[in-house]
Amino acid sequence: MIDGTIAIVGRPNVGKSTVFNRMLEKRMSIVEDTPGVTRDRIYGDCEWLSRTYRLIDTGGIELADAPFQKEIKAQVDIAIEEADVIIFLTNGIEGLTNDDKYVAKLLRKANKPVILGINKIDDISKIDHIYEFYALGLGDPIAVSGSHGIGIGDLLDKASSLMPDKQRDNYEGMIKFAIIGRPNVGKSSLTNAFLNQNRVIVSDIEGTTRDAIDTVFTANDKSYVVIDTAGIRKRGKVYESIEKYSVLRAKAAIDRADVVLCVIDGDVGIIEQDKHVAGLAHEASKGVIIVYNKWDLVEKDEKTMDKITKEIRNQFAYLDYAPIAFTSAKENKRVNTLLPLIDTVYNNVNLRIKTNVLNEVILDAQMANPAKPHKGRLFKIYYASQVQTAPCIIILFVNDPELFHFSYKRYIENKLREAFGFEGVPIQILARKKESD
Repeated sequence: MIDGTIAIVGRPNVGKSTVFNRMLEKRMSIVEDTPGVTRDRIYGDCEWLSRTYRLIDTGGIELADAPFQKEIKAQVDIAIEEADVIIFLTNGIEGLTNDDKYVAKLLRKANKPVILGINKIDDISKIDHIYEFYALGLGDPIAVSGSHGIGIGDLLDKASSLMPDKQRDNYEGMIKFAIIGRPNVGKSSLTNAFLNQNRVIVSDIEGTTRDAIDTVFTANDKSYVVIDTAGIRKRGKVYESIEKYSVLRAKAAIDRADVVLCVIDGDVGIIEQDKHVAGLAHEASKGVIIVYNKWDLVEKDEKTMDKITKEIRNQFAYLDYAPIAFTSAKENKRVNTLLPLIDTVYNNVNLRIKTNVLNEVILDAQMANPAKPHKGRLFKIYYASQVQTAPCIIILFVNDPELFHFSYKRYIENKLREAFGFEGVPIQILARKKESD
């Protein structure tokens, strides 16, 4: 779960990428002394004080008519809009510049919490360099050194304290589901069909929906939050900066959802990008439903649904646990089949198995089909425990985790699904060595 977004902004060559990499504790951005090396936004997730934040590294902003300044400025504007907190980084060695004043002016208009970081303060002898930056009127500056890791924790502490309460906290007790897919597959039409009213703009132009839109509604005495997202384009074809922003918003929507509806355009059929989109939900370990939309445009006979179901299972082998629904959102046909599916998957996402019942199933599975010897040794499961729901994580305490062959893991998973259902839910099965008594 992402607890907030932090954008690092500043003029060129102040060390934004170095600080970004320090926060991630890995090298992701290119770090050079040449201004303008980072032209596009770069994203990464960092953990701090048991919370996870999404970081955005941006290109340097300057007054001069430098190459790519228009594109860089557009990227920074998007990062500022997406951010909950902004770190404005400056160069303590070079001192306050007109470019710093220009960036500060932009940030004041943003009306977002801003933390002023003075980079390249490598030792106490340089601390006096921070005081001239009070002239920016952005509060107390924090001295940091990205190259030496000094003050990075202070920046993250301050950012954490300024994070606003997330809207998702207001949805307690509601079933949250996100509708994702590439552009023009009918996500907004599907949202309108759920709501029975045009609360979302529907257009045949790809990418009409730019942001994630949350709408609360009630059906069958239950409260739901439907999160409609911008279409996700193939990474290699994302030309507009705003479309890259849409991908980020879709990922954020998946993070907030309990269940994800992966929508496929039935008029076009399955394409490679559909697998990429669905993979985002699978990697996030969310409950998943595959929705084959625009069913009204498909030429069909009595065998068509079975044929397409087999194709989906073949193309989305990693989502073999996900139920499949066929809908026509535009004509509001078969959409009524989705809410019962969402309820089922939501319940499965939160299913807690009693330990004694879980162990009975595991014991029966071993007795019915013991693991084959590996290198002359037998794999044995002593007992099992479900340690988490949403996502479901089951730990098997065994004699040797290295003997747990993937085929036997698959067998155990199938037995768990036979016993408990888990329709629409990925199961993480981990092996741990049983400690000696």
